[in-house]
Amino acid sequence: MAGRDPATDQLVNFRKSLKESPGTITTKAGAPIGVKTGLQTVGPRGPALLQDVNFLDEISSFDRERIPERVVHAKGAGAFGYFEVTHDITKYSAAKLFEKVGKRTPIAVRFSTVGGESGSADSVRDPRGFAIKFYTDDGNWDLVGNNTPIFFIRDPTLFPSFIHTQKRNPATHLKDPDMFWDFLTLRPEGIHQLMFHFADRGIPDGYRHMNGYGSHTFKFVNAQGEFYWVKFHSKTNQGIKNLPADKANELAATDPDYSIRDLYNAIARGDNPTWNFHVQIMTAAQAESCNFNPFDLTKIWPQAEYPLIPNYFAEVEQIAFNPANLVPGIEPSPDKVLQGRLFAYGDTHRHRLGANFLQIPVNCPYQVRVANYMRDGPQNITNNQEGCPNYFPNSFSGPQECPRAQRLQPSYNINAAIDRYDSGQTEDNFSQATVFYTKVLDAEAKKRLVANAVAHLKDAAGFLQERAIKMFGNVHPDLGQQIAAALAPYKKYHSNL
Repeated sequence: MAGRDPATDQLVNFRKSLKESPGTITTKAGAPIGVKTGLQTVGPRGPALLQDVNFLDEISSFDRERIPERVVHAKGAGAFGYFEVTHDITKYSAAKLFEKVGKRTPIAVRFSTVGGESGSADSVRDPRGFAIKFYTDDGNWDLVGNNTPIFFIRDPTLFPSFIHTQKRNPATHLKDPDMFWDFLTLRPEGIHQLMFHFADRGIPDGYRHMNGYGSHTFKFVNAQGEFYWVKFHSKTNQGIKNLPADKANELAATDPDYSIRDLYNAIARGDNPTWNFHVQIMTAAQAESCNFNPFDLTKIWPQAEYPLIPNYFAEVEQIAFNPANLVPGIEPSPDKVLQGRLFAYGDTHRHRLGANFLQIPVNCPYQVRVANYMRDGPQNITNNQEGCPNYFPNSFSGPQECPRAQRLQPSYNINAAIDRYDSGQTEDNFSQATVFYTKVLDAEAKKRLVANAVAHLKDAAGFLQERAIKMFGNVHPDLGQQIAAALAPYKKYHSNL
């Protein structure tokens, strides 16, 4: 048994944990099964009988046991825990989960890779999903983010195209560097995230050793109806650790489930991971005078100007996260990508899990009693709200509007022309990426970024290499020169393209 870990010993430990007989095998309806290993046939060699309900029960279940894979974040791992308020932030938000120091709220967390299929390796160079479901007294709040504070795009209309470039070429069914670099060199707002992507944090050492970010800007509302713009940060207490590219490639071959195994084993041995949760606050006045768009997902809020405020301390295939799941005291902002996600997440869950996916126990807002005017639908497993009227307004004691929730939805003015605005070339796409390159990365980290980018870029078409060199050169001339020099031996780009 040498070298076995808790994940390897899961079945052994399960057997040891049994306190009573495992009982008999049953159908899904609970009827006991006498013979499990034989199909009912006419004689030992004859045809099968349609009346073999035991077989039909099992094979029909087997045929349906794989729910549709998530379009993105297909592979991941989940854990359950709690978060505890450690600092008073009621001056910023009236959300009940923040109402007093020491209050604990149950949570579920799902970590994931983004672009790969459910069978892909955990150690690929890819952002990592970091989603938290808070089971609050006001219903569920889902904070759906990544391990980076920014993203590749700032407009949700580009999201399907961006994800297609991370998936497989529909003609070859292979990953295609030309798709990746063609899109990203045509959309320079992605350069900031691209710098993170090919720097050291592009491959976290498991899920425990990475930070999480809400990424988007949200809105806090306090009890007086005053609002503040807010960003959320989860800082790992295990320390940031990343995998070198060669080690990541080795793990992809020898242990493609490395991150899932690491998380399972840590929790099994009682080494429960924790994160400190912080917020950044920006007033409405600060937002109006900000020298960049504070609702732009490709931008960070500099911590020197908007310092982290400590807040609280926090510690899986049908779990469904949705950024539209907000609670009174927390609202969306004009962040375009967030606005797109408010619909897209619920829509994909209804497709993947069914219209009543919120009745699945892991998604159910069990801290509150659900009361509304929505009924029926496939896989409804509740009492369907019994005889309560299903229309509003009504005179028969149906649930009423919540004055508190209304008070915590203050209005704000927007006076602008309705149009389709493509910000790809008009916004400042490079200054924050330049700060990241010149101020955050040391000399060795810069070399690794170049090596990682070139390792991927070398397989792209020559004109895409040339375009990428120009884009990286806009971050800093030295970076463009370093990438050009490293690509030279591959002789795939030409100066006249």
